[in-house]
Amino acid sequence: MTDNTSGESVETAERIAPAARPASRPAMSAAERQVREDLAAAYRLVALYGMDDSIYTHISARVPGTEDQFLINPFGMLFRDITASSLVKIDLDGNIVEPSEWDVNPAGFTIHSAVHAARHDAACVLHTHTVAGVAVSSLAGGLQPCNQWALQFHNRVTYHAFEGIALNHAERERLVADLGPTSRALILRNHGLVTLGRTISEAFILMHNLERACRVQVAIQSTGQAIHPVPEEVCELTARQYESGDTNRLAEQPTDPYAREWRALLQRLEPASTASYRT
Repeated sequence: MTDNTSGESVETAERIAPAARPASRPAMSAAERQVREDLAAAYRLVALYGMDDSIYTHISARVPGTEDQFLINPFGMLFRDITASSLVKIDLDGNIVEPSEWDVNPAGFTIHSAVHAARHDAACVLHTHTVAGVAVSSLAGGLQPCNQWALQFHNRVTYHAFEGIALNHAERERLVADLGPTSRALILRNHGLVTLGRTISEAFILMHNLERACRVQVAIQSTGQAIHPVPEEVCELTARQYESGDTNRLAEQPTDPYAREWRALLQRLEPASTASYRT
């Protein structure tokens, strides 16, 4: 969100570099087109699975062949309506580098520019404000190793303290320090969840699993019953099994352990098959 009732962060809450917009859009590479399509699909999948928050939160993807440019949602457009061509391209200084009718969420710029500048392994960064995610982020104990989805992140999730709405660019250094050099899941205390992916598919599927881990934890804790413990060695084994992704790889995309599931998820965005299940 970018609502701000105090005057403290007015300067950092200004629209992102409206005067820096170029007059025309250059030719697009096939690689960028694919990234745009996958990113638009991720936005719609987030909406489909109920992980969006009105016009707030954001997903970004690094522009192929660049180190200082990324694509992000137009601020004010619902996730369900985002298309490949509506995504806004900005640089790490906040300049909109191709023409767009839209501005960028200032809080989104703060978070995503910080991660893309520091973590060059992150092709995609996804941030949510779900009820379950915010609930777990607000618990002193954070995410617990209480279910299979949670074990994917065992000893692999990091935490960043809440500093108010992310409008202060000075927060970026602290956020990056808390994220660390290898974590692919960051819990923003009292705020929400962030996942990083080497691909858009990885960032989305990590978030999907992290969200379900939080939902299950909240459901378990609502019973008031003790959590059945998982032995430490099994926790670590499960995390490593998720990391290998060996059972999910496709022969034509052997380096992407999430390709099989991503291909299936994209079908959720297409018209349902007209063929009977009996055929």
